[in-house]
Amino acid sequence: MFDPKIFGQRLFSLRKQKIGVTQADIADLLEVTPTQISDMENGKTATTMARLCKLCDYFNVSADYLLGRSDVK
Repeated sequence: MFDPKIFGQRLFSLRKQKIGVTQADIADLLEVTPTQISDMENGKTATTMARLCKLCDYFNVSADYLLGRSDVK
């Protein structure tokens, strides 16, 4: 089952691992506001399938990893 808190924690962790990448950078990538990225990282909201794919490509991880369905990136 999807847990937005796990998604948020993983998104935050991946962003921090890419040194210098800000919420504004991810917001630009996804064409949303930095507030929406903050909400995602805090488990308040999720994202669309298209944006999930962009995140997976950007961070070079699987959707299953970001969604908390697997611990394998």
